[in-house]
Amino acid sequence: MLKVQEIRELIKLIDDSSIDEFTYESNGTTISMKKQKEQVVERIQTQTKEEVQAKPPQQVAPAPAETVEVSNSVQDEVNAKADVDYDFEIVSPMVGTFYEASSPEEDPFVKVGDAVQADTVVCIVEAMKLFNEIEAEQSGEIVEVLVENGQLVEYGQPLFLVKAK
Repeated sequence: MLKVQEIRELIKLIDDSSIDEFTYESNGTTISMKKQKEQVVERIQTQTKEEVQAKPPQQVAPAPAETVEVSNSVQDEVNAKADVDYDFEIVSPMVGTFYEASSPEEDPFVKVGDAVQADTVVCIVEAMKLFNEIEAEQSGEIVEVLVENGQLVEYGQPLFLVKAK
């Protein structure tokens, strides 16, 4: 089965292309995507191992055991950010775990409304047991925190929205 990140990449590729419909089948899983009004609709069909073994091979693909339908567009994330007035994003420089404070007992490094300087530590991203302090890199005011404490983050994923002062 495809990983969530691989599905996100497929959604983005389909969203950015002129393709209107896409289907992918592998190991009893079918992913179908179809654009509808600037959205990508994703349908994932899976079968249990028992069903795959109980049916002849030619009958496996058409009979899904479970269907999960997600109607989400890559544009949804962009539209959510468009509602907030900001000038730049602080993004994760690596894959890891986001921490808003240096320890669970401490207050967060920053919260919405806080002023930051270029060298202000805004969070920690832990990767391979190394705790990396992330700095704002620009001066401004935090207008939105986009991730939750303890959440896994990807390289380049926006963490904070900042309004320049």
